[in-house]
Amino acid sequence: MTKIGIVVGSTRPGRRGRIVAEWVAGVAASERPGIDFEIIDVADFGLPLLDEALPPASGVYGKAHTVRWAEAVAGCDGFVFVTPEYNRSMPGALKNALDFVYAEWNDKAAGFVGYGLQGATRAVEHLRLVLAELKVATVRSQVALSLHHDFTFSAPTEPGDLTPGPHQHSALTALLDDVVAWSRALAPIREGVAA
Repeated sequence: MTKIGIVVGSTRPGRRGRIVAEWVAGVAASERPGIDFEIIDVADFGLPLLDEALPPASGVYGKAHTVRWAEAVAGCDGFVFVTPEYNRSMPGALKNALDFVYAEWNDKAAGFVGYGLQGATRAVEHLRLVLAELKVATVRSQVALSLHHDFTFSAPTEPGDLTPGPHQHSALTALLDDVVAWSRALAPIREGVAA
């Protein structure tokens, strides 16, 4: 069965990433039965700033948190990255998590659900560059959630409620179709590398 990890890229208190990831998982479960979608929250792994003695490309991991993270990434065929935009880029925690491992990312597909004032489009552009170096094929389809139009807030310090417009649902289903198709298409390459 194809497994797609929904990676929550922010670890910040009060973040909106978890509710966005739950929305993605809910739509995926109802629209794409037969595909295993799993939320992988970077905050659950307690990754410090990269603290491995050897480069990730060596595949030699000396820390328990790295091994745990490597297993989570390796267990997926593709990914949907859920990211906000911090200062025109991705969160530092997400970049750090990407840098921790290497081969576990290779020959997989990824799509993006961004959220922010401009839908995190600049963060997604940076993610595309980093993932290319990790040998991840990124799909063109993406979701750009606006804090002004796709969330409602009761207080500025609360994550708010996600209220995406109907066009966001169709954008998400297109993204999921692409990620699943590319993940399956890349399977022979992953299997060839493993053989």
